[in-house]
Amino acid sequence: MNKIIGLIAGIGLLPVEFARAARGMGFDVIAVAVAPGVEQGLAQAANEFHTIGLGELDKLIQLLKQAGVQQVTMLGKVTKEHLFSGAARPDERMQRLLAGLKDLNDDTVMLALVSEFAQEGLSVLDQTQFIRQLMPVPGVLTKRQPTPQEEVDMEYGLGMARQIGGLDIGQTVVVKNKAVMAVEAIEGTDTCIKRGGELGRGGVVVAKAAKPKQDSRFDVPSVGPDTLNAMIAAGATALVIEAGKTLLVNKAQVVELADRNNITIVAM
Repeated sequence: MNKIIGLIAGIGLLPVEFARAARGMGFDVIAVAVAPGVEQGLAQAANEFHTIGLGELDKLIQLLKQAGVQQVTMLGKVTKEHLFSGAARPDERMQRLLAGLKDLNDDTVMLALVSEFAQEGLSVLDQTQFIRQLMPVPGVLTKRQPTPQEEVDMEYGLGMARQIGGLDIGQTVVVKNKAVMAVEAIEGTDTCIKRGGELGRGGVVVAKAAKPKQDSRFDVPSVGPDTLNAMIAAGATALVIEAGKTLLVNKAQVVELADRNNITIVAM
C-alpha cells in the first residue's frame, strides 16, 4: 500500500485532524489548500503543504502525481458559493468538467471530480478512514439534558434534514415547535443557523444529518466550534447530530462552549 496520501483541504479543523492521524499511522501527507482561510496548523501537521487556486484542477492533479500520490481525500469546507462568487477561476479542465454535468448539485460535482481523479490513477479515500474516533456514539454529550419539546424538535429536525439531504440540497435545518425556520443550501451551515435563529427569534433547535445515501468519500457531515459559535449568536438552545455518521471536531471545546451557554447536544 502506497504510504503517501494527498489531502485536498478546505476550511476548518478537519484537515488538520486528518493529517495528524494519518501521520501518526505512518503515512506521509501532501496537503493542498484549495480555499482561502485554511487552518494555519495544517502546514505544520502535513509533510508538505501547497496552496493553489480553487478551480485549478489540472494543476492540482499534476502536483499530486508528481508527489507520488495514488490516494487522496477531500476534507474541509469548500462551499459552492466560492464557485458562484467569482472567487474561483476554473481552468480549462475544470470548465470542461462543469460544462458536461447535468446540474451543479453537490453530489454531481463531487462524483465528477472522483471520476476525473480516477482517470489519473488517483483513488479517493473514505473521508472517515483515519478519523472515525471523531464520530460520537448515541447519547447526550452535554451537562444539560434536552427538554421534552427539544426532543420532539430534534426528531422532527433530523427527519427534515434527511429529506433535504436526499434531495442533495444541504444537511442542516433549523426548527422550532415542529416548524422549519431555515434550510441549508449554498450558503452553508453557519449562515443557515443565523437565518433560522433570526426567523425563530431564538430558542431554535439545529439538526444536522447525513444524506440517506451518503457517499463517505466526500461531504460527510461535521460540526465543530464554529457551529457552536453560530448557534450561540443565533440564540439556539439545542443541537442534534446523527451518531456514528457525523464528525465532531474538537469535542472538548464544543462541549465546553455548549455547557457555558446552556446548550444541549445529542447524538441520536
